[in-house]
Amino acid sequence: MTRHSETVSTERYGDVGVVVVDNPPVNAIALSVREGIAEAVAELNQDAAVAAIVLHCANGTFMAGADIKNLTAAPSKLTSAQLMLNLEDVRKPLVAALQGNALGGGLEFALSCHFRCAAPSTRLGLPEVNLGLIPGACGTQRLPRIVGVAKALEMIVSAKPIGAAEALKIGLVDRVLTGKDVLGEAVAYARELVAQRAVPRKSRERPVAPVSADVYVSAAKIAERTRRGETAPIAAIEAVRAAAELPFEQGMLREKALFEACRDSAQSRALRHLFIAERKIGKLPGIDKSTPIRALRSIGVVGGGTMGRGIAMACANAGLSIVLVEVEAAALQRALASIRESYAASAAKGRISEAEGQAHVDRIAGSMDLQQLRGCDLVIEAVFEDMAVKQRLFGQLDQICKPNVVLATNTSALDIDIIAAVTKRPADVIGLHFFSPANVMRLLEIVRGKVTSPEVIATSMDLAKRLRKLGVLAGNCDGFIGNRMLAGYRRESDFLLLEGALPEQVDGALVRFVMSMGPHAVGDLAGLDISAMGRKRRRAEGRAPIDPRFGVLGDRLVELGRLGQKTGAGMYRYEQGSREALPDSFALELIEREAARLGIARRRISDEEIVERCTLPLVNEGARILEEGMALRASDIDVVWANGYGFPRYRGGPMCYADELGLANVVARIDRLRAKHGDVYWSTAPLLERLAREGRHFRDLDEAS
Repeated sequence: MTRHSETVSTERYGDVGVVVVDNPPVNAIALSVREGIAEAVAELNQDAAVAAIVLHCANGTFMAGADIKNLTAAPSKLTSAQLMLNLEDVRKPLVAALQGNALGGGLEFALSCHFRCAAPSTRLGLPEVNLGLIPGACGTQRLPRIVGVAKALEMIVSAKPIGAAEALKIGLVDRVLTGKDVLGEAVAYARELVAQRAVPRKSRERPVAPVSADVYVSAAKIAERTRRGETAPIAAIEAVRAAAELPFEQGMLREKALFEACRDSAQSRALRHLFIAERKIGKLPGIDKSTPIRALRSIGVVGGGTMGRGIAMACANAGLSIVLVEVEAAALQRALASIRESYAASAAKGRISEAEGQAHVDRIAGSMDLQQLRGCDLVIEAVFEDMAVKQRLFGQLDQICKPNVVLATNTSALDIDIIAAVTKRPADVIGLHFFSPANVMRLLEIVRGKVTSPEVIATSMDLAKRLRKLGVLAGNCDGFIGNRMLAGYRRESDFLLLEGALPEQVDGALVRFVMSMGPHAVGDLAGLDISAMGRKRRRAEGRAPIDPRFGVLGDRLVELGRLGQKTGAGMYRYEQGSREALPDSFALELIEREAARLGIARRRISDEEIVERCTLPLVNEGARILEEGMALRASDIDVVWANGYGFPRYRGGPMCYADELGLANVVARIDRLRAKHGDVYWSTAPLLERLAREGRHFRDLDEAS
């Protein structure tokens, strides 16, 4: 073995030279990797005893892309694009031996090799648009030359990886290996190429098959539908078009210019911020690899409503055994039937096989007896959102469940410590706030009580990973992170109606801001009775604002039996069998009547005011949550809002969005709103004010933590 850098070495297998990249864990394309490959390939290319070269990676995976934290660093003398040109010019067959992931820059390296073979489980793709980028090492130029323009556009715009079998079908790889010995099979394949006197193929010299302009138009329409408002997919389409219409060298330059424009955009900064944030959420003070994690094999779920069913399915999808408990036989049968129907629908759409669906169903056992939870390792309650109901249930579970069981509540706002206090094991109690539908939504708020043990927290974070969810640790306060911030967002969206805006105008402005849905459509979807019940609880506890405007519209609609989609009318009306929100004259008359009763003069309201009034409370409350320690990091708040509440990913979450606006600008806007609307709701959070005064950002707090 000859070492060429700390991450690259060469090995000889007779007349085949193997370049080995070993940069754990994912073989990121660091400078040492590029320099090592350059030196190793040059040496093997000059060696008369070497007939072919294999590019192989250790750690069970091919190369990952570059470190996104260093994207704005000054370019090195040896860029990936230049090295790939050098690889194409090698005089001997150069084979990429792919396994694990060949994504982003890794796939671009493979495209510059003359031949590609892959293990059956290999995933290949160019996911850069997920980071607001386009492939920046000629991926947009080489891929269309190998698989055609239409397929290249599909892969790049969707950012979805494909498997080895499909890659073989479209010509992206030349052979699928058995996978038993990737390196050995790749060396054997290289020898076959030598025996066949295969000529090295330069993908940059391949012509691009012409396509009609409709192909690009169609790709742009798909991008707008699936990645609404994002600029990187459109730039990627332009770069691929350059591959079809320009010589390779000019296409390279066009790709480079488009890549740099994307890299320097606010959208890419936001998406890269979220990418890093979602990988930091598991770093918790006082909890590390030495913290014990309890074995979770059997899960109890109490409550067979929408949330309970979703939680049971999420656990079943992870291979866990579930006991689903309901108090009434009819309710239990409805829950189990709904679960079966959901899996059958997924199978019919080809998302899972019928066998997989049945296996998931078989993991869920129904019962009307809480005693069946005796052997469970974790019990999650998903019952009515009422403190007395939950306390009574936890008192029963405390008597029934075995020692060391984790007792979790799915409450979205109630005090975890008050629930835990009815048990003799408060250290084993935690909040697991799933988001509906729980088997689909990625976010899981993990809420620690005052005495929740580190072991239970670590176990819950591990469970989130097993469920393929993003587990964000939150402190115990009313609404935790997400719903506490949501209160101000919903408050202002209601006040705007009383002041003169229409429901469809408020929702439209926020959807154009690229929220997933408008607040009034969301309210109808969730059920207006749910939020009305929360307001009733807060009023009883003395924690609701003493303001006749607060919740008045939702309360009136609920009193009239207009609960939203489930009753066919709420803030909007709904035709039978349709979920389309239709403007409703009855709701408008109610709004105008309540405004008059409260003495509020209605006026014209701009879309800009709507966005400002609804988004700035998120930032302000987020700052208070940070200052109180209810969230560990500003980026954790962004993860919550991007994954649980539909905040546009390309804005990075509320705190990242505020950083882009500039915190001094945010404070100035809040000051203007306070001057106009008073300081009851518009007093600036001390942390926000301090950071603005010091010229700092929320991200500075994350970097210091």
